Amino acid sequence: MPHLNKRTIDALPLPAQDCIHFDDEVKGFGLRISPHGVKTYLVQYRAGGRTRRVKIGRHGTLTVEEARKRAREILGLVAKGDNPAAHISAHRRAPRISDACERFFQEHVLLRCKPSTQGEYRRALDLFIKPKFGAFKVVDVSRSDIAQFHHDNRARPYQANRTLGVLSKMFNLMEVWGLRPDGSNPCRHIPKYPERKRETFLDLPQLAVLDRTLQACLADGSESLQVVGAFYLLIHTGCRLSEIQFAKWSYVQGKSLCLPDSKTGARRIPLSTQALEVLVSLPNLPDNDYLIVGDIPGQPITDLQKPWRRIRARAGFDSLRIHDLRHSFASNALQQGVDLFTVGKLLGHSQMQTTMRYAHIADGALQKAVNTLGEALQIAMTPAPMPPPTHPANNVIQLRDKQPDRTAATRLGDSP
Repeated sequence: MPHLNKRTIDALPLPAQDCIHFDDEVKGFGLRISPHGVKTYLVQYRAGGRTRRVKIGRHGTLTVEEARKRAREILGLVAKGDNPAAHISAHRRAPRISDACERFFQEHVLLRCKPSTQGEYRRALDLFIKPKFGAFKVVDVSRSDIAQFHHDNRARPYQANRTLGVLSKMFNLMEVWGLRPDGSNPCRHIPKYPERKRETFLDLPQLAVLDRTLQACLADGSESLQVVGAFYLLIHTGCRLSEIQFAKWSYVQGKSLCLPDSKTGARRIPLSTQALEVLVSLPNLPDNDYLIVGDIPGQPITDLQKPWRRIRARAGFDSLRIHDLRHSFASNALQQGVDLFTVGKLLGHSQMQTTMRYAHIADGALQKAVNTLGEALQIAMTPAPMPPPTHPANNVIQLRDKQPDRTAATRLGDSP
């Protein structure tokens, strides 16, 4: 075993096959030489009854002293019971983020998420997560990597927050699958960007404008009866778009629309007289069970966004979203005196705090209610005559002059 240094290494002949020359100073430290002249530093040790080798680096990239120092560090870990070669092997076998994304989608998203959520997750995985982290090993992604990714998408705060949520769920499952240590989720403690909830809604006069626009579209044939009917149902029920778009005639039971599944599970939606009139006007085709039929036989309408953009532009509501019709339903219900609990039930909210976003709108209804009660009390009660005030005007007690009354003081025998 020669003492490895630059001179002895440069003097070593090329072998017919790979061979290792071990150092006489650090036991286990050696240099592998290939027949092509490639020289690689390594360290060899025994663990678990097997001989293990760990590559340190190429000769020339590392000096012999740098390689010897690294060999001592590795052997020190081995002395403490560690097995660096096993860690390297496990890292080599570890899946990449792109593989974890597909497993996450197949084993979690498709089994536990609703179709609309599946689409959102698929979009986040394909457009944001895979392009950035797809080539990373799952064990190599750090919190600083995620924080930088979140920061790079700060111009799109909503998308940045949603993608952070998808990543966090995926890394939690990686811990369950044994791909990362427990408690190693790199998304933890990364604050989300503030989000301002949009609360755009149409008041009754604006809804009248939308009504005239829908009637005009129907009259001139620019929009079909199914499209117009869909938006009238959204206006009169406060449903989510998907709940109307994929509703079937079999769900209509009496004066209710009974959905077997929704964002918050099965729900029963009471139908007003106006909503029932819309349903009567829609064609019930024998070969299509959907309320809002499309061009494909047996299928619902596939796109209501494009018709909506045409309708809202014609009505002069260029920034109004379809979901704002749901906000309008809730807001107008509260302004008409319907309580928050009932509105939450009508909207299918599973938690009261979701409905509380409309609480400030209910203040007007509360004020109207207390005014109505006050007027009723005024009519029912005869006010008693009020006694005259015992103090001067405005009930302000006048204070004495600060100067003492000398005359009174003299009468009482006080010295001036």
